[in-house]
Amino acid sequence: MGQIDPASYRFSVAPMMDYTDRHFRVLMRQISRRSLLYTEMVVAQALHHARQAPDASAPGGRLERLLGFDPIEKPLALQVGGDDPGLLAEAAALAADWGYDEINLNVGCPSEKVQKGRFGACLMADPDQVARCVAAMAAACPLPVTVKHRIGIDERDSYAELLAFVDAVAAAGAQRFAVHARKAWLEGLDPKQNRTIPPLRYDVVHALKRDRPQLSIELNGGLESLDDCVQQLELVDGAMVGRAAYAHPLQWRQVDQQIYADDSQPLATASSVVGGLVAYAEQWRSRGGRLWPIARHLVHVVEGVGGAKRWRQQLTEKAGARDADAGVLAAAALSLAERGY
Repeated sequence: MGQIDPASYRFSVAPMMDYTDRHFRVLMRQISRRSLLYTEMVVAQALHHARQAPDASAPGGRLERLLGFDPIEKPLALQVGGDDPGLLAEAAALAADWGYDEINLNVGCPSEKVQKGRFGACLMADPDQVARCVAAMAAACPLPVTVKHRIGIDERDSYAELLAFVDAVAAAGAQRFAVHARKAWLEGLDPKQNRTIPPLRYDVVHALKRDRPQLSIELNGGLESLDDCVQQLELVDGAMVGRAAYAHPLQWRQVDQQIYADDSQPLATASSVVGGLVAYAEQWRSRGGRLWPIARHLVHVVEGVGGAKRWRQQLTEKAGARDADAGVLAAAALSLAERGY
């Protein structure tokens, strides 16, 4: 068992492909120091192949591109996808070696591509296989092993089936369940539709916590505000927010104060978030990285700011240049600060 109690994470930002990369995670750290952050899903087989590469652990090598992060991002969980216990055990050991705080198994993604690899939400149909995977991961590393999943799939969405799944996986060593409170239709709906069309069933997640009080249960799905999260924390152990965190980052600036009773940091502003990225951008550029992968995440930080459209246009033009440096962010932060943002 890891030294950090998984139940201590009362708020987290969900893993999202193309969104929760290392740069966005550093951005979120300007807003909340206490939230648990997740990587994008990394396929266990990809980690295995990267580990065999000659440049595996070198700066800029394949493993570094898949697993590298800045220390400021912690606490940080690595989310992995796969259904092979051996490959997932290898991934878990790598997560520990690279300094992650947790490893999370994706049993919730409904995309057709993921299904073809036989992982993601389709694994809910095989609780025993998920249990074997979790047991292998837990045996391979000291980190907490957690699982993100749906309340059901297709016609297999009874509460009894959900309980059977959770019980089997908990017995194998899973220490927290991040439950997306919607079922997934594996055929007929794409991933975007699966995030909105199946109805939210918070009552199912609440019942799971009530009937399995010894387990750490985190609710995901449809949480649009901090008030929504605080309300859910009366009934479950954790609240996980996805696209609402990406689309409205400053909306979550009171997470540390309201959820963790931690007022050690001043509340973030648009200028403090952008300015807080300057030193990180300098380091990133010194290693040969471009500025745009960092700057692209900033368009929503100026939500509600006067002149936001023009600010975004200028940032895009300047940060998009191949030789753009951290000075672009410093100037952008100053322009916001001068206007009281």
